[in-house]
Amino acid sequence: MSIPLGDGTSTNRSTPVAVNGLSNVTAIAAGAFHTCAVLANGAVQCWGWNNAGQLGIGTIGGYYFTPVAVNGLSQATDIAAGDEYTCVVLTDRTVRCWGSNTQGQIGDGSTTDRPAPAPVNGLTNVTSLAAGPNYTCAVLAGGTVRCWGTNSSTPAVVPGLAGVMD
Repeated sequence: MSIPLGDGTSTNRSTPVAVNGLSNVTAIAAGAFHTCAVLANGAVQCWGWNNAGQLGIGTIGGYYFTPVAVNGLSQATDIAAGDEYTCVVLTDRTVRCWGSNTQGQIGDGSTTDRPAPAPVNGLTNVTSLAAGPNYTCAVLAGGTVRCWGTNSSTPAVVPGLAGVMD
């Protein structure tokens, strides 16, 4: 299976190609079969496979060969992508996630897939994110770290870590 590169085709490429319609990109994250970009205006656009709703367009299914806007999302500042899900930090330092939630990686206390952005429960003052296949970790202002997914469907403090910087 070819993974869409955002250039409007399903052609494998051995050299870089421009992603159609994207400019003023401030951050980018690649999951297993999808990619998302934060734009300077805080909007997020994604492309690739949408089998678990990881593109955030409100539906599940399909391949998108060019970027599509994530539903109802603005003011994103940072982004992370796991295998089949995506999370962003907003300017108010809260986090929204969407896509596969089989391991609680959306952080909303459930294991229900979310094809549109959902708030992560009880998480504020986030400065940055990192994602693994089925889990996400956030660095909070003050240097503490919270993670969710695989072991917990809501953010849990990582013991023994303090003073962590982005």
